[in-house]
Amino acid sequence: MNLARLDLNLVVALRALLEERNVTHAGQRVGLSQPAMSAALARLRRHFDDDLLARVGGRYELTALGQVLLDRTSTAYDVLERLFASQADFDPAKETREFKLVASDYAVSVFGAELARVVHEEAPGIRLRFTQTPTAVVDDTATLLSAVDGLLMPHGVISDFPATDLYDDRWVFLVADGHPSVEDKLTRQDLARLPWVTYQRTYDAPAVRQLGMLGVEPQVEVSVDSFQLLPFLVAGTRRIALIQARLARLMAPLAAVRVVEPPYEAVPLQEAMWWHPVHTHDAAHIWLRETAARVGRRLPEVTEGQTSA
Repeated sequence: MNLARLDLNLVVALRALLEERNVTHAGQRVGLSQPAMSAALARLRRHFDDDLLARVGGRYELTALGQVLLDRTSTAYDVLERLFASQADFDPAKETREFKLVASDYAVSVFGAELARVVHEEAPGIRLRFTQTPTAVVDDTATLLSAVDGLLMPHGVISDFPATDLYDDRWVFLVADGHPSVEDKLTRQDLARLPWVTYQRTYDAPAVRQLGMLGVEPQVEVSVDSFQLLPFLVAGTRRIALIQARLARLMAPLAAVRVVEPPYEAVPLQEAMWWHPVHTHDAAHIWLRETAARVGRRLPEVTEGQTSA
């Protein structure tokens, strides 16, 4: 494929056509007349040797290839938009733009809120948009990172992408106040016999792998896609939950639960911000990464005994 011979404006037209599935509406979306958009569709059909849009009754539907291209075009558009938005200089006090960060509710709670506060003070024209980490993040990390400004995730889950360290955390357990069989300590036998509430996604893998290496197979009774829900599903039950100490400190006062230290030396958690290499030398991204790292360094340490309400 000779990229020099391609008209990148066709990416804009292709995305509009595939999403709108209507030539007139697609033209209105990108500011082209109906004849100009029809001409763009004809060029795209010749290039792909496929109709892309096929008339079914009184409407257009995507062909099989059109369906494949729908997601790819959206990703390609985002990459091109970010590529051509790159800047040699960046003045946070004067710029107006949005940064998109992918993060779990845990990372937004213990770090993202403070990052947003600092950004508001230092760069009032900058907006932050946090979106939930998808389950397929490990399967196609490159595609995810190409369409966003950063991914907040601990070390040990993904690799081969640039990252800057943000803050340390550690794992603790939650049990209900007045738990009938757990007093001040948990035993490994407790971990095996008691029912669990777990975070259902897979990128807390280092902590889960450690339990397996210790011969503990959690009896999962409830699983959720939010770390913040764990305390409420532990309160008033026999269940236990593995949770980050920083989040436990925030959430423990809201539910009738208490923090118990693991009956083993839990693997530490090092949260980092990951990005696609295309952003490495962009001045705006450099500012974002440096600000994130600075905010992370300022977070208070959480040591044993400091997680209780």
